[in-house]
Amino acid sequence: MNQQPVQRPGGPSYPTSMLLSSSKDLGWSTLSAELRSHGRSDGPGTEALHAEVAITMRGVNEGQVACKVGGSWRTVRPTTGTIWLRPIGAKSDVALISAPKVQVMHMYVPAPVFRRLADDYDLPTSPGRSIRYSCGVQDPIISQVAQTVLSEMMHPTAAGRMLVETSSLFLAARLAHSYLETTFAQPQARGCHGLNARRLKRVLEYVDMHLIDDVTVGDLAKVACLSVFHFSRAFAASMGVPPHRYVSQRRLDYAKALIVTGRTPLDKIALDTRFASQSSFTRAFRRATGMTPGEYRQALRQ
Repeated sequence: MNQQPVQRPGGPSYPTSMLLSSSKDLGWSTLSAELRSHGRSDGPGTEALHAEVAITMRGVNEGQVACKVGGSWRTVRPTTGTIWLRPIGAKSDVALISAPKVQVMHMYVPAPVFRRLADDYDLPTSPGRSIRYSCGVQDPIISQVAQTVLSEMMHPTAAGRMLVETSSLFLAARLAHSYLETTFAQPQARGCHGLNARRLKRVLEYVDMHLIDDVTVGDLAKVACLSVFHFSRAFAASMGVPPHRYVSQRRLDYAKALIVTGRTPLDKIALDTRFASQSSFTRAFRRATGMTPGEYRQALRQ
């Protein structure tokens, strides 16, 4: 399924900060992310074109971050784990940083991601615009999503786009569940039932037929005829692992089979199994087998 990468807010949203890493060239379609270093600065605020979640990854216990919204100042100390939430369309009049340099992860969630939760939640018309403008939030679930996204951004994996797609849905669900200005109906209790045998068989066959293709969670959900959010939970209940991890495991199994033949160069195997580079393939292979692809091939020849 071809999707356009998420465009981060137009223009230099944080012109005085230093960009350390970005998802710009990773082809993510449901989330964009940046790791930035912010120092002492002040200036006009910016308008959020997507729902923005900013979390301090490396903070300090001195100084403050303040923003003026609608004539009211909101101030917080930027310790590690501190979170800021901005709904779509929100704009601060002034932004002021009086703290030493801090590293902040900025995640941008576009409106279509919220709409994909419609099968599971009775959301307001524009949920991305209904998030509370918040400063100083502490949320372990959002923190875990940020760590997952940051790890994938710094060290891309073969199933990374699937992982980020799932992470964006859980992030949007967390925002909708805990940070909307208006209340919404809770989803009816469905239990965590797995896929039935027929649907699971179709999905597993699809995965095996498309190991060298760019498979998304949305593709697999369509095969199962379920919403992405419901499919992700049902698949994990059936297989014991989320979709992205299962696909990654199957691609590594395929890589092992190619290595056994002894004819395919390792860099081509990395490319065929959808790894961003041979080095990321080597890291994933070592984690799974305890040896590098080259060592694995050498062991087979002995």
